[in-house]
This record gives sequence, C-alpha cells and structure tokens, in this order.
Amino acid sequence: MERLAEGRCNFRIQTHFETSFSSGGQQGSGILCDISYSGALLRQTSLQPRLTSQVRVHILLSDNSPFVVVGQVVRHVEDGLRLSMPTCAPRCASSSIKSLQS
Repeated sequence: MERLAEGRCNFRIQTHFETSFSSGGQQGSGILCDISYSGALLRQTSLQPRLTSQVRVHILLSDNSPFVVVGQVVRHVEDGLRLSMPTCAPRCASSSIKSLQS
C-alpha cells in the first residue's frame, strides 16, 4: 500500500457527523471529523477519555440503527481525541467508509 503524507498508509474521509461515544462506563458526544481504515478523529467532545482507553463510537446515518466503531485513544487534541483502530478488518472498514460517503 502506498504511503501518504505524514507516513500514513490510508486516506482519510472528511466527515461532519454528530456522534455519541462510550468509554469506561461514561457517555460522551462529539463530532466525527474524519475516519480511515485505521483511525478516526473526534472534535468538540464532551469528555476526554484517558490515553489508551477503549472507545465505542456510535454513528447514526439514515436509519435508526447506528453502526459502531471501536478504537483506542492514541492522542488528545485541543478539543477532542484521535482514535486508532488497528484491528479493524479492511473489508469491514471499507463497507463502513463507503456508507459514510453515500
């Protein structure tokens, strides 16, 4: 796979979805700003789980059943957090990203 800028192997899809997320029994909300096969960026988050915490992000598209992505907090940004999803299978990630593009 070809490397992109910043040493990444996957391209990022720019989004703007209001999402809810959970981590360690706490519920939060934020904006999903980008997603790729290996990670995601949440901004304007109502809480900041600690580094290495597991986070379940619930993304509601057109119907009433959200799809969920699970990641680990790898970086805090000024108003949010960056997640890594290293175990996300390419086929699963591909279908999730395609549904976000529609």
